[in-house]
Amino acid sequence: MSPTPFHDLDDYLALPRVSGLALSPDGTRLLTTIAELNDKRTEYVSAVWEIDPAGERPARRLTRGAKGESAPAFTADGDILFVAVRPTEDDDKPPAALWRLPAAGGEAYEALTLPGGVEAVRTAREADVAVVRASLLPSARDIDDDRRLRKIRKDNKISAILHTGYPIRYWDADLGPAEPHLLGLDLGDGDVRDLTAAPGGTLRESDFDVSADGRFLVTTWQRPAPGASRHSVLVRIDLDSGERTVLVEEPEADVWRPVIAPDGSGVVYIRETFSTPHAAPRMTLGYLRFGEEPVILAGDWDRWPASVTWLRDGSAVLVTADQDGRAPVFRVDVPGGSVTQLTFDDYAYTDVVTGPDGAAYALRSSYAAPPHPVRLDADGGVTELPCVALPELPGTLTELETTAADGTRVRSWLVLPAGDGKAPLLLWIHGGPLSSWNAWSWRWNPWLLAARGYAVLLPDPGLSTGYGQDFIQRGWGAWGGAPYEDLMAATDAACEHPRIDPDHTAAMGGSFGGYMANWVAGHTDRFDAIVTHASLWALDQFGATTDSSYYWLREMTREMAQANSPHNHVHNIRTPMLVIHGDKDYRVPIGEALRLWYELLTHSALPADDDGCSPHRFLYFPSENHWVLAPQHAKVWYQVVTAFLARHVLDEDVELPETLG
Repeated sequence: MSPTPFHDLDDYLALPRVSGLALSPDGTRLLTTIAELNDKRTEYVSAVWEIDPAGERPARRLTRGAKGESAPAFTADGDILFVAVRPTEDDDKPPAALWRLPAAGGEAYEALTLPGGVEAVRTAREADVAVVRASLLPSARDIDDDRRLRKIRKDNKISAILHTGYPIRYWDADLGPAEPHLLGLDLGDGDVRDLTAAPGGTLRESDFDVSADGRFLVTTWQRPAPGASRHSVLVRIDLDSGERTVLVEEPEADVWRPVIAPDGSGVVYIRETFSTPHAAPRMTLGYLRFGEEPVILAGDWDRWPASVTWLRDGSAVLVTADQDGRAPVFRVDVPGGSVTQLTFDDYAYTDVVTGPDGAAYALRSSYAAPPHPVRLDADGGVTELPCVALPELPGTLTELETTAADGTRVRSWLVLPAGDGKAPLLLWIHGGPLSSWNAWSWRWNPWLLAARGYAVLLPDPGLSTGYGQDFIQRGWGAWGGAPYEDLMAATDAACEHPRIDPDHTAAMGGSFGGYMANWVAGHTDRFDAIVTHASLWALDQFGATTDSSYYWLREMTREMAQANSPHNHVHNIRTPMLVIHGDKDYRVPIGEALRLWYELLTHSALPADDDGCSPHRFLYFPSENHWVLAPQHAKVWYQVVTAFLARHVLDEDVELPETLG
């Protein structure tokens, strides 16, 4: 076949990437953001684009800032708000500000600038009101005082942070000393008011929604809880007075992602029950009609809701949820709770928005296509909308099913390279662990390996979402049990496929997938090579050093850690391993990789020799986080991975990139 963008890493990295949707109040204008490589090919720069909801006109670009724009939202009168960093002669590194692009035409202008930058914006559909999330220093009396205190820290090069609670880090960011606040913005006169004085850091990445009439908002509010944990409740805030009222506080569940009914009469949200060492969490929908007691919607529905959007008439919400390697859109009636599946294709849907005419819009993707916008008509039809061209794939996608030892059905996606010859098999294990291989990933992309001749197996083992609560529970507290057995059963089934060469195989995974790769390495010699990225190695060490210890320790007791920790089986590892980790990874701290690397060289069945040589390798990124996101580093990642696989799976020597020095 002719070369595709996946045959050349530079061509692949240059593919445009679509994310997010925003719909105007009247339903006539639809926005998305498209990220493209900058001229130096060192970062992605996003711009706001307009998509024709009718699907007749091509998408057109609206913004062209050198540093990009994000988070577009419509005002009640049709103007567009977005977040952007736009350097000036006086300040070449300003904080992100809120900009406004008039519907009547003309240039965008700065609507709000804050010393700590603007993080997110929500607008009222029927009022000239917006709410932004931004960070203020805790001792600042107002915005001007916040600017003064930040200058003192900057001028004196002070980075110290004094903590009084937990957590202190999040993914790849050090928390504090600034705290996130919600600020009300009058879009008419520009007046700004702090709605959350002294929040105590409880609004970090808060989910919040503004009522259509602009009178109030509902937000998640994370409170300190016993055991250095956090407990998320729902809080209503009046935009005029700033009065706060706790709406939903469940003693055994966190509540997330509130969406206010179109008429302002209530709120639907997602509930997540607290896990225990013996019981996995459970995701359900909650509904509160103001003035009444909250109820659970569709309590018998054995799926985990991931996103919620109201229909404009208030009769139901549209919900996305993982299901059998897809993520369809469902309609859930309110308050009745009856569930109707609306989409039946092989895609995962996200970013659903609804219009006044009953139509809805979403991004959809699968392992056959990256995210692209579609219209969901009231009659169930799905129409692709003109946006970026979808890339040609270097192979085909099929499904594979097998049965685990306990009789449970286990399904996978199988990516096959072009042609009809035998292909080496690469088992790719997803992270999470509470997730599914069902949506396109730019970062973990199997087609880059298919373009090099590999078949890639993407299984959903125990703990995966989309197969019911019992399927998750099978692996809860027993990561080395059902998940491992399911992976081996899926691999066995793949090796029976006529296109697979069972004598040339490898396994790889990131995060929890890296944990499983480590566990696989200590429990079988069937693979020729193993790649482990951002992986958990010593569970007793990981539990107290990750950025959200309290969450993991609900499951990871001392006994669970001892029984399921890969480091206890290092002496059994006879397979060459490529260890990959970023130093700024706070979810799986670098200590996991450092310990894994040392123990591979000293205690595995393939230790370093007297000259320090070993078949194992360690790819270290001092400036990267959990995912390795910079395009130049993602390129190195794939270059090193493919060279390592070629050496040990295909017995071929592939030259490493000269950029490694």
